[in-house]
Amino acid sequence: MIWLTFAVSAAVIVIAAHMLASAGDVIAVRTRFGGMFVGTMLLALATSLPELLTMIAALGEDLPSMAAGNIFGSCMFNMFLLGLLDATHRKVRLLRHVQFAHAIGGTMAVLMIGATIFFIMADLPWSFGPLGLDSLILMAGYLLGVKLLSGARPSEAAGEAAKHIPADMPPLWRGALGFAAGCALLLIATPPMVRSAADIAVATGVGAGFIGAFAVAIVTSLPEAVTTLAAIRIGAYDMAVGNLYGSNVFNIFALAFTDFFYLDGRFLGAIDDHMLLAAMLGLLMTALGLLGNVSRLEKRVGPLEVDAALLITVYGLGMALLYSRGMVG
Repeated sequence: MIWLTFAVSAAVIVIAAHMLASAGDVIAVRTRFGGMFVGTMLLALATSLPELLTMIAALGEDLPSMAAGNIFGSCMFNMFLLGLLDATHRKVRLLRHVQFAHAIGGTMAVLMIGATIFFIMADLPWSFGPLGLDSLILMAGYLLGVKLLSGARPSEAAGEAAKHIPADMPPLWRGALGFAAGCALLLIATPPMVRSAADIAVATGVGAGFIGAFAVAIVTSLPEAVTTLAAIRIGAYDMAVGNLYGSNVFNIFALAFTDFFYLDGRFLGAIDDHMLLAAMLGLLMTALGLLGNVSRLEKRVGPLEVDAALLITVYGLGMALLYSRGMVG
């Protein structure tokens, strides 16, 4: 029964992800916002809803480290997906083809993950009401990043404004309606998918900490994966890459936002130090993805671009390391 629940809910999420990608492309063209901004902000927020819902559910089970593991593992998987897509999509090398302005989203992700690692290690005792100062700083950093990305948007929008809007392009209201419907489907399908995935993980006997960083992270990253694939199929490459960088940024915002639901003090202070290894791997992989975007190198390791090969290799070795260390949850 748990396998059937997982399959059905995952199928609904696939449908929702396709709706989000198609609707996002309509919004990008009709509003002149462009694929980078829509992918990094709008799509990333929508497709990261499963991570946020999973974190809240994990807190209900008194597993703050598993909630954090889901976030850091999702950051790793997003960059693994970036490397995999860059390696397999031979017609267009994503990190060479997309706009240089994606460096803003990548840098935001690196700074946010790095700041999170600092706050977990520093264990600052200061709070404002129910919220830790560290969580407030992370949320403020996210809002500042949105402002910076908005400032980078006009040059992109100006270039896209010159493009002819296809005659068969749906109107903006239909794109907005499709986007809202996709988000609604995610909200409906995510809880049973997460519950069934957790039951499957328990049935297999895998440790709780590793479940958060690997199994649950992959499951909750399914919307990013499917939405990115759908965006690539329709040629919205900037939206695809922006979605992955933006999801890493929003994941950290979600980590800080979860402090609202944690009633036993500062949420970041409750995260086990064992999770720092997963956080560092997420930081390293995001930095590698950023380097691939800004360097524009044309170096290969066999059939693979060197940056794609590094992302795939670091993810595999990192997960093996996490499993061997027996992360707690």
